[in-house]
Order: sequence, then C-alpha cells, then structure tokens
Amino acid sequence: MLMAHPAVLADLVERYETLSVLYAKSGTEKTRRRMEDVAYTLCVTTGTRHVEAALAAARDRLPGALAQGDPLLTVPPRHDVIG
Repeated sequence: MLMAHPAVLADLVERYETLSVLYAKSGTEKTRRRMEDVAYTLCVTTGTRHVEAALAAARDRLPGALAQGDPLLTVPPRHDVIG
C-alpha cells in the first residue's frame, strides 16, 4: 500500500480537527460537507474505513509518533531467548 507523506497526513488531521470545532460551534451544512470530504480523504490515504481509525493511523505515521510512546517499542527486551 502506498503511504501518504507525513506533511499531507498532518495537514489532513489539522483540517479535520479545525472543521470539527467549527462544525460544533456553527453546525452549518457547508462545514459538515467539508468535514466529511476531509474524513473521506483521510480514510483513503490511511487505508481505513472509519474516520476514528484514519485519525489514529495518520497520527501514528506522523513524525514524533514514536516519541509519544509506541507500546510495541516500550516492551522490555527478553534476555531469555537463545540465539
């Protein structure tokens, strides 16, 4: 699967979050349609079907995601493995 550039993902996440706040405040049809368009684009670019999963996938791929703590990377190494 092709991966979107982190800058594209960051822009989409920021746009979705901004539109979510605007929609919560104004509730206009135009804002809702724009938010749905960005949600669709997020889903397509992350290979997901739901905006919540798309947002999580996009955030995981953004620079600094590892600094926030990836549970798979914070598991202590096993020393009992025989190589």
